[in-house]
Parts: sequence; C-alpha cells; structure tokens
Amino acid sequence: MTDCLFCKIVAGQIPGSIVYEDQELVAFKDIDPQAPLHVLIVPRQHIETLNDLRVVDDALVGSMVRCAAALAKKNGYSNRGYRTVFNCNREAGQTVFHIHLHLLAGRGLNWPPG
Repeated sequence: MTDCLFCKIVAGQIPGSIVYEDQELVAFKDIDPQAPLHVLIVPRQHIETLNDLRVVDDALVGSMVRCAAALAKKNGYSNRGYRTVFNCNREAGQTVFHIHLHLLAGRGLNWPPG
C-alpha cells in the first residue's frame, strides 16, 4: 500500500530504527515509546487490521508473538516481564492501519491498561 507508513519503513523508503527483520517480519523502535523497550513488530505483508486476518495468516501472527518473546529475552526482560498488545481500529488506539504488535517492557505496567 503506497500511503502506509509501516509499508514504507519495511520497504526502506523511510528510516526506522530496525532491531530485527526476516523474510516475513520487521521490528523497529516506536517513535513515541511508552516504556524503556517499546518495539513494533510488523509483517512485511500489508494487513490493515486484525479484522482482516485470514486463516492462512495464523502462522504469521504466531511468528509475531514469538518474535516479541525473543526480543524481550534478548533485551533482558523475559523473566522480569513484558507486555504485548495488538490494537484494532481507532477506538482501541490503532493509529497506523497496518497490523502491528507492540512489545513494551522495562517499567511497571498497570492493569487494566488504558
């Protein structure tokens, strides 16, 4: 998608602080971090919202979650604790319409969120 900020980061058209990438995912630091570690894990494939996922995307979502766990471990937070969050649509806080998993760690995260 030509207007999508995350597609442009994935394609290297605009810079992003990339911390991980493979054939299906790119992970980069959030530009407005809400925790000492705040990374966005995005698929290279453009999918607007969680509502647009198909059965064939199940493995992709699993890869996103496993990537978050690996990044938390790499950064020393796997035992301390971390949070993963998908937001779906505006009222839930989605501002870029390309699915992405937030990984947050490094501070106390209250419950309930929001």
